[in-house]
Amino acid sequence: MISKIQRRNKIKTRIRGKISGTAERPRMSVFRSNKQIYVQLIDDLAGRTLASASSKGIAEGTKCEIAAKVGAAIAEKALAAGIQEVVFDRNGYLFHGRIKSLADAARNGGLKF
Repeated sequence: MISKIQRRNKIKTRIRGKISGTAERPRMSVFRSNKQIYVQLIDDLAGRTLASASSKGIAEGTKCEIAAKVGAAIAEKALAAGIQEVVFDRNGYLFHGRIKSLADAARNGGLKF
């Protein structure tokens, strides 16, 4: 029987084979732990992180509400850096719950993906 972690790594590998970030259209990678959520805008060609946001300083609200605040924060940082479009990398997680909240808030903040 395949474990949750093995399943996620398999999906993650399959996704990363298909998508890649550039300076004009970076990869928006999401990492979700039990308590926090992190997001980065990555230029894979140069191997650099262009912007990042996390839920470290946010304490009030449910996990989904906190993820939405992080999505709005990354959209604001991206627009300030002149980035309008991104490639969304859900990192093997299901597109639902906190991941969906973050993505919707980033879209409402002005990012296109």
